[in-house]
Amino acid sequence: MNIRNSAKAVIISGDKVLLTKNRDRDGYFYLFPGGGQEHGETLHKTLIRECIEETGEQIEVGELLHLREYIGKNHEYASADFNVHQVEYYFDCKRITGKNALEQPANPDSHQVGVEWVHMKDLQEYRLYPKEIRKYIVKYAKNEQLPVYLGDIN
Repeated sequence: MNIRNSAKAVIISGDKVLLTKNRDRDGYFYLFPGGGQEHGETLHKTLIRECIEETGEQIEVGELLHLREYIGKNHEYASADFNVHQVEYYFDCKRITGKNALEQPANPDSHQVGVEWVHMKDLQEYRLYPKEIRKYIVKYAKNEQLPVYLGDIN
């Protein structure tokens, strides 16, 4: 069994954060843009590629904010994700596209139906994964000091 690395972008503009909008049988859910690292690719290159694919946005990758593990057998989707072990690296990123309007995703994920700017104050009302990260992102936007390693959370 392999451990998969994934890079995620935390893109904040004013009081909003950029998320991918996805749909499954339970309705809409939201994720931070990003995805799996390919062999021979740095995490920064992974994130730049994934953001173009999922959001159409060129980004500048900043500091590492959080490291989250997801060990599927320990969480609510254990039946489907039993063999999944993923390490996600969340980076502070800035848009460098220079346009106010979002571009169309070049290669969206299979469940992805769009991209959306979500108000920070509303994050608790969204089905955002990982759920636990919502509180950290809101605190980060307020410049509060936060842990980097978040552990095995969903």
